[in-house]
Amino acid sequence: MVAAIEAVGAIAAMTAVVCGTATLGVEPSELERFLRQQNVRKVSARDLGAAIATRADGATTVAATLAIASRAGARVMATGGIGGVHRELPGTPAERLVRDESADLLELACSGMVVVCAGAKSILDLPATWERLDTLGIPVVGVGTDEFPAFFSSSSGIRLTTRADSPPEVAAIAAAHFALGRPQSVLVVQPPPANVALDAGTVDRAVVTALGRAEADGVRGAEVTPYVLAAVARETGGRTLETNLSLLEANARLAAQIAVTLSAQV
Repeated sequence: MVAAIEAVGAIAAMTAVVCGTATLGVEPSELERFLRQQNVRKVSARDLGAAIATRADGATTVAATLAIASRAGARVMATGGIGGVHRELPGTPAERLVRDESADLLELACSGMVVVCAGAKSILDLPATWERLDTLGIPVVGVGTDEFPAFFSSSSGIRLTTRADSPPEVAAIAAAHFALGRPQSVLVVQPPPANVALDAGTVDRAVVTALGRAEADGVRGAEVTPYVLAAVARETGGRTLETNLSLLEANARLAAQIAVTLSAQV
C-alpha cells in the first residue's frame, strides 16, 4: 500500500495508538512491533480514550482511523472494506437477536474524509448496510462500476446511484459535497482486481459456514469479524487473503490519485 501511494506522488501515513499516543504516521520500527501482534489491542473510535489513558498499543479500525486522521487534517484514506450491519448468526435465539452494527458507519457520517474501499466486508448483511449508508446521508461513488462491490467479489446485486470513471471525477464530487458543509465522508468504492476477484456464490457459502461455526463457538460482538474472516480464508483455501492484499494495494493507489487531484485544487 505504501509503495502504491508513493508511486503516485502522495504521502502514506498509517494510523495507530502507539504507547498511548494517537498517531498518524507510524514509524517503521513501530510498525514492525505492531506486526508481531504482541499486546496490540483492536481499537475502535470509542476505545481511543481508554487506549491513550492506559498507554496501550492499538491497531485502529476504520472508525478509529477516521477519528484520528480527520482530526489531524488528512483528507483521504484507503482501507480494504468498511464494517456495517452484521448478518444474524444461524440458530441465534430470539431473545438474543440484537443486530451488531459497526461503529464505522457512524464515524463515516461525521468525519468528513474521502474513504476508498472495496465496499463492505462480504461477511456482512450488504443490503442492510447499504440502507444504513443511505439513512446516514453518506454518499457512495462507484469507480468504474455501477454495483456496490462485495469486498472479495465484484457483485452484490446492489445498484449504485453515482458512478465516476476517474480520480478527477471523484475529486469533483467530493469537493462539491464538502463545499455544502456536509459532515459525512464520501465513500468511494471499486471492485477488487478482476484477476483475483472471487465468485460471489463461493464467498457466500464460505461465510454461511463460518457464521455457523462462530455461533457454535460462542463468538460475539467485536470478535465476530476477525473470527469469520479467518474461517472464510480457510474455507476458500487461502484465496481470500490473496484477494485482500490485491484490493488493498489497488485501493491505496486510487486514494493517492484522488489525494493528488484534491491537493492540486487547493
